[in-house]
Amino acid sequence: MANYERDLIGEHASIGALRKLITRVAKSPARTVLIYGETGTGKGLVARMLHQQSARAASEFVDINCAAIPSSLLESELFGHERGAFTGAQVKKAGLVETANHGTVFLDEIREMDLVLQAKLLSFLDTQSFRRVGAVTSTSVDVRLVAATNKILLGEVNSGRFREDLYYRLQVVAINLPALRERASDVLILTQHFVDKFNIQYRRKIRGLDDETKDIFLHYPWPGNVRELENLIERIFILEDDDVIMPRHLPDRILRTVKATAKAVMPFTQGQADGVDLALGFHGATARYQKHLIESALAVNGGNQQRAASTLKISRHALRHQMIKLGLISD
Repeated sequence: MANYERDLIGEHASIGALRKLITRVAKSPARTVLIYGETGTGKGLVARMLHQQSARAASEFVDINCAAIPSSLLESELFGHERGAFTGAQVKKAGLVETANHGTVFLDEIREMDLVLQAKLLSFLDTQSFRRVGAVTSTSVDVRLVAATNKILLGEVNSGRFREDLYYRLQVVAINLPALRERASDVLILTQHFVDKFNIQYRRKIRGLDDETKDIFLHYPWPGNVRELENLIERIFILEDDDVIMPRHLPDRILRTVKATAKAVMPFTQGQADGVDLALGFHGATARYQKHLIESALAVNGGNQQRAASTLKISRHALRHQMIKLGLISD
């Protein structure tokens, strides 16, 4: 049996607290768990850890990406169907919920589920029974449902895209995964873990990062989180021949982002009094710093204004107001 806990790498306090929370929730009788986390933070890994550390570990773990299956087919995938229930249903089929009896069902990107199926899922959670598509009788099972999303569901509720009653049913136990930029001290630990992994996989002897690359890694915000870091290291193993990872091996987008971040922290040129261009005056220097700060936040968030505003801890409306005021966009 795989020991998935070994893959939750890191020494940051948030990871230690997360391990303890997973163990506690896994051993509890909770039938629903909701995982929040940005893309690439390891929601699937945590779902598997919840299963492996629970009394359900000997039974099936099944995972379904709600965004990857058309709405018209998702109900059948979840609950199964009877023969002749719809065109193409030539044989009776058990759904994944039935397959996972006494085990765990993991629904990734649950916010993508349509409202009709959300209602059926809520009924299932309340009764632990369901009807296959086309069936007239119910089937009972005993499963734990773990759902995951990369967006705060309350916003989806307020916009009418997610049922409020299902939200509160799922929210009983919620686990929030930290973004990699929130535990930057783990970046180099994770990097070495992936270097060791790919040295074995690709039969290489790469030693790790040089000092300049370490500094870049520590200052890059990793919007794709651990998945982005792992994919980057594998890309270098495939494309480069050196035995140490250097800045020239990194994509331009990473170098540009780190440069923009550094520019925002020290936006003034050398040779000026204490690094400040006094000729600009108070308002001019402040405006220049604000412009660099906003440009940096946009750069590390791929131009997304909502995420940039969140990074700067202001509203999107306030961000746009400042961008217009500073001439970054037109009204």
